This record gives sequence, structure tokens and C-alpha cells, in this order.
Amino acid sequence: MARADRLLRLLSVFRMLPQPVTAARLAEETAVSERTLYRDIGALRAAGALIDGAAGAGYTLTEDPALPPQMFTRLEVEALVLGLAEVTLSGDPMLAKAATEAQAKIIATLPDRVQRHAIHAVSRSYRYERRKPAPPHLQILREAAWEERAVDLTYRDASGQLTDRRIWPLGTVFLDREVMCMAFCCLRQGFRRFKVLEMTDVRISEESFRPRRVPLLRAFIEEMRAERLRPSRA
Repeated sequence: MARADRLLRLLSVFRMLPQPVTAARLAEETAVSERTLYRDIGALRAAGALIDGAAGAGYTLTEDPALPPQMFTRLEVEALVLGLAEVTLSGDPMLAKAATEAQAKIIATLPDRVQRHAIHAVSRSYRYERRKPAPPHLQILREAAWEERAVDLTYRDASGQLTDRRIWPLGTVFLDREVMCMAFCCLRQGFRRFKVLEMTDVRISEESFRPRRVPLLRAFIEEMRAERLRPSRA
């Protein structure tokens, strides 16, 4: 790992772990020797990070130069903590991990008083009924949507029939009980909502649909809005 990447990783670990944190724990989390860790802490201090402590006593990051200070009201902090907690409960493992790391980064930039509001937030999120765990290919769908690449998969429809599909993934929607993928279906030549758990053998193809994702997604949303507004037949 390059030294710059290693130092950023060390800062991230500082934000994530309860402090003070021992050199042994920091070395374990960053996959370096304690000798290398001491040099990295010295490099961070030289770059402007305020790191209290010493070998054998544990370390505390009191000021992080990698992030600018943020100012949030107490209510904004409550909203951020509650929203990120919901992601950790509802998202797949990669999203949940990203939410935890994002919260740590945000808290690290707050003044002490506001940090306490975040750490001891009044609002909490909990689900008695958990959604089924998201499959690993949810990350494939996200990556394909970001890169605007077509995806090949096998899909089980509501009748139980299996079909091979090529889709252009436009986005994912987390519903109460499941995750849906909004996509343009090349087989049906139209917009479709696919249940992520009903997909198998998901793989990114070489076909690109760049730069059409954003206009297609807007068109899909407009189509759904028109369906909701359309009068029902008696």
C-alpha cells in the first residue's frame, strides 16, 4: 500500500475506533507493524494532525487536518445520525459499512459540543422486521449503473418463469420488504422494476449505454408518475 493511502487509512481508523486506541490495535487495523505505525503517526503529526498520547498509553485524534470543520445544528445532526442508522439497518453490507464510515468522518469534523450531540443523539432507528439480506450482486448493479454498462442476468418473474435478460440498470430502490432495480429491459424494450432477490447469474457486459442513464431515469420516473395519476377504471 502506498504511504499516502496508508496515512489516509490510519486517519479513517482513528475516526472509527473508540479513543484512546492502542498502537497494537491501530497496527492491526492498518495491517502494518507497530514500528511502521509509529512512523505514520509521526508523519500525520508533521502534517498538522493533533494526536495526543504515546506508545503504551494509547492515542487520541483531537484534530483531523484531512477534513474541513463542519457546522450543523443539533437538529441537523439528529437527522444525519438517524438517516445513516437507517442505511446500516436497511442497506447491503457494503452500504452499511459506508454509512458507518461516513458518520465517523462527519463526527470527526464537528466541534466538541456538536460531536457530543452526534454521539449521544436522541433519535434512534430500529427494525423488528428485517428485510432479507441483500445479495452480493446488488453491488454489481450499483457499479453498472454508475458506469452505465448493461447487465446480463437470469430473472424469475411473478409466475416463476425464468428468462435471460439484458438490462440497463438505472437505480435501486429500497422498499419496506425488498430492494428493486429500476431498469430498461432490452428483452421487453421498456422500463421494468426487477426484484433484486429474484436475479441470478448477474454479470456486467461490455455494452455501454452512456450517456443515457440520467435521461432514461427521468423518463422512467415520469412514466410511473403518470401511472399514479391515471384514473382507475370502474
